Amino acid sequence: MALCAVSSVSAETLTIATVNNDDMIIMQKLSSKWEQQTGNKINWVILEENVLRQKVTTDIATKGGSFDIITIGAYETPIWGKKGWLTELDDFKNYDYDDLLAPVKAGLSVDGKLYAVPFYAESSFTMYRKDLFEKAGLAMPEQPTYDQIKQFADKLTDKANGVYGICLRGKPGWGENMAFLGTLVNTFGGRWFDMDWKPQLTSEPWQKAISFYVDLMKADGPPSAPSNGFNENQALFSGGKCAMWIDATSAAGRISNPKVSQVAEKVGFTKAPIAVTPNGAAWAWSWALAIPTSTKKEAVAKDFVRWATSKDYVKLVGETESWVQAPPGTRTSTYDNPEYQKAAAFAPIVLKAVMSADPTHATKDPVPYTGVQFVAIPEFQGIGTTVGQNIASALAGSESVAGALKKAEASTTTVMTKAGYLK
Repeated sequence: MALCAVSSVSAETLTIATVNNDDMIIMQKLSSKWEQQTGNKINWVILEENVLRQKVTTDIATKGGSFDIITIGAYETPIWGKKGWLTELDDFKNYDYDDLLAPVKAGLSVDGKLYAVPFYAESSFTMYRKDLFEKAGLAMPEQPTYDQIKQFADKLTDKANGVYGICLRGKPGWGENMAFLGTLVNTFGGRWFDMDWKPQLTSEPWQKAISFYVDLMKADGPPSAPSNGFNENQALFSGGKCAMWIDATSAAGRISNPKVSQVAEKVGFTKAPIAVTPNGAAWAWSWALAIPTSTKKEAVAKDFVRWATSKDYVKLVGETESWVQAPPGTRTSTYDNPEYQKAAAFAPIVLKAVMSADPTHATKDPVPYTGVQFVAIPEFQGIGTTVGQNIASALAGSESVAGALKKAEASTTTVMTKAGYLK
């Protein structure tokens, strides 16, 4: 297979910061092929999601230059691109930019210029155990409501046998528990800010949404819920411990892979649940590769980024790992591929979710920001993490929901006032 690369006059060592999930671990494994072909080497820095974000943000904001390639997402890319912190990535040869899914490409662009290229992209949806539903005489609708999810979870929880009705993120972080909770608040009719940037965290929709979540998890979730993020819930679901899991569409390939999932043949997929409004019920995200302008190795970094996000790379994963593990949500050609269609029964629902998530209409009431599960302003990274910690305290039982949200609103108001959004 042709995996094109530019030849280096002298070998370089690239330092790449990335997240510790399955897709990125596969990239690390397969990168030896790029190293062999080009003579270059890679120094991998693989970090837990919250730690990655903190280190990468600090490094790029201070122009530290620790990393030649960074894994960032649809939140950071437009903000950092606009600040001039990221290298434009519009000049790859034989890359087929038109093959990139339009909303994913748009989410990584500023003024028509691409500042990161997607490694994989996702929305969110509902995963459930078809066998447990059938045994209990339940039928999952194509569009479930959160009230229905609660009823199902109550009936399917079997704590004596270590099976929980539902697993949801509880680990604090703007991209961990707040990714899910952002969508929950949206569909309950809530929003982060009104049109004057006044925080809305003590509003009725927030109170209802977070109370629903805390009550549901206490009744039907695993005891470790406050410390469970994406990876932990994936392990629980794959191990047969969860009847339902609402999370990233990118999980579909992993829990459908019999090599790593005990329930691979028993999983069903449907849309993310809704409550008051369908707006913003499912998130819009991509993990992407970007190159800081501080790198001294731009040409070699570009070559690796082009290689790792190309159609050839998708094919390489399919042929060496399994087609069900191919990076999802980025390229039309992946979804047109008969081998991927055969291996990934979930492909149509994932593609539909990714294409339909709309960051410009994610709330019932008007808002001054874009973003589904995040607010596209620089201050949100800190705000979202603090609010996530407050809500995790409520989930752990050390704080009431009302008390947690009161603290969250106060801290958010302080940040927004200091940043000049509020008078």
